[in-house]
Amino acid sequence: MATPGAGFWSFGSEERSGEAENPGTAKAWCQAAQKFTGGIGTKLCALLYGDGEKPTETGAKEDLDSAEKAPACTCTDKPCSCQRADINYAFLHSTDLLPACNGEITTLSFLQDVMDILLQYVVKSFDRSTKVIDFHYPNELLQEYNWELADQPQTLEEILLNCRTTLKYAIKTGHPRYFNQLSTGLDMVGLAADWLTSTANTNMFTYEIAPVFVLLEYVTLRKMREMIGWPGGCGDGIFSPGGAISNMYAMLIARFKMFPEVKEKGMAAIPRLVALTSEHSHFSVKKGAAALGIGTDSVILIRCDERGKMIPSDLERRIIEAKQKGFVPFLVSATAGTTVYGAFDPLLAIADICKKYKIWMHVDAAWGGGLLMSRKHKWKLNGVERANSVTWNPHKMMGVPLQCSALLVREEGLMQSCNQMHASYLFQQDKHYDLSYDTGDKALQCGRHVDVFKLWLMWRAKGTTGFEAQIDKCLELAEYLYNKIKNREGYEVVFDGKPQHTNVCFWYVPPSLRSMEDNEERMNRLLKVAPVIKARMMEYGTTMVSYQPLGDKVNFFRMVISNPAATHQDIDFLIEEIERLGQDL
Repeated sequence: MATPGAGFWSFGSEERSGEAENPGTAKAWCQAAQKFTGGIGTKLCALLYGDGEKPTETGAKEDLDSAEKAPACTCTDKPCSCQRADINYAFLHSTDLLPACNGEITTLSFLQDVMDILLQYVVKSFDRSTKVIDFHYPNELLQEYNWELADQPQTLEEILLNCRTTLKYAIKTGHPRYFNQLSTGLDMVGLAADWLTSTANTNMFTYEIAPVFVLLEYVTLRKMREMIGWPGGCGDGIFSPGGAISNMYAMLIARFKMFPEVKEKGMAAIPRLVALTSEHSHFSVKKGAAALGIGTDSVILIRCDERGKMIPSDLERRIIEAKQKGFVPFLVSATAGTTVYGAFDPLLAIADICKKYKIWMHVDAAWGGGLLMSRKHKWKLNGVERANSVTWNPHKMMGVPLQCSALLVREEGLMQSCNQMHASYLFQQDKHYDLSYDTGDKALQCGRHVDVFKLWLMWRAKGTTGFEAQIDKCLELAEYLYNKIKNREGYEVVFDGKPQHTNVCFWYVPPSLRSMEDNEERMNRLLKVAPVIKARMMEYGTTMVSYQPLGDKVNFFRMVISNPAATHQDIDFLIEEIERLGQDL
């Protein structure tokens, strides 16, 4: 594949993220917003600072267009640049929007009103006085609103109400006190990029319909491979719909590498295969085995130490056992950042074993891959450069809006050989440009969403050093939390030692259980504590953090930090809130 020119497309550590401008006062902010966004800025300032009509409660039949309107548009330029005309959405439908004849004014007004709703939601997402969630039980939401689809169209007024209602009950995943999943935060440049991506509305399978996006995918994947440590960023890769699919791609390619005939003849033509992964690995390894016809019984789980790291000696023992039974180990999936403990498997030792037995080494770095951006923490992935393939999800630790997952492969051309079907109606061989940029035939999908632009634009906006600072901050907050609770009354950490990633696992022990002996009765009561506290968190809407059992350990909280908006004060709040909600249990 030819190399795109440097400059506009390239990344570089010399790029720095600029300090966000802070006008200092609400008035200055409003002036700036009005200057650049016109009516949107005026409305947003009114909503935020009370200098106009207050937003009405979602769900009521409010007049969404009651704000003062300008006279009807008389512009001849299309689209017009004047203020919005006086439009009553109660009598308009989607058929009045573009491409309707003379639909420009209505379209611009409608989309600006949608933008008002979105901007209000964005700003509220960072307001700690707002709820993380306005929780209702499923039956309550189903009964309170009519969500059913109908034969007749709704008006645009009702469509705007639908937008407001949907966001009213959405989880504010950008809220500084949302810690529930590995993917949190709301990046403004990433959000803008997502809006642009949807506006472009194209497919990633050929250069002819996605020229810029295809080039950006090439450049970005090469940069990611460089950061893994493959010389010159050599190899291949693709953005896929999440880490589970990226892991399945790795299994598919590993199988093809060992037995290329499986592509035409199927599993019946090859020996019984087995994959090996740690007992703390992601469930997607088993899902991939099921989907590929290998079977979940053919996934061998390797024991872990007390910190959740794969034990290399057990891996080698199980490989030898499998081979003695006549099975063929075709893939070892190591994990860099396990879902619960945040553990990093010993990649160098695993690489030595894979080399010894000629087995494909895959590293699931969906959660931990972002640490490659950090000079302070990237040592935790030492040995990743020896992997044959790597999964890396920028939508997790790097804060890229969902979804953004990459599968990186060290051997160039292998993914193409494994998946291509030569569909002549898409991948004509006599096109007038370099066909290596028609990347769709190496994907399992035909239709493929543009996931690269938000990562590329955020990387341009932050530079590698900006991502590094963001990631280092999250890891520092995790260590802060660990240090706060390790000796605090009422808290027990699941394992000793500083967190490897931002995962901090702990039990909250209410006063009623603190003097009890450590026996079965205590465990039976302790396992109920985290679910009750979590339910109360959601009902109050104050914060969200996940919990789960693991092995012989009853329900414990798994705190993860990937939101750059979080601060020490938010960690303090979480500790105090858990105590407030759980002290009577």
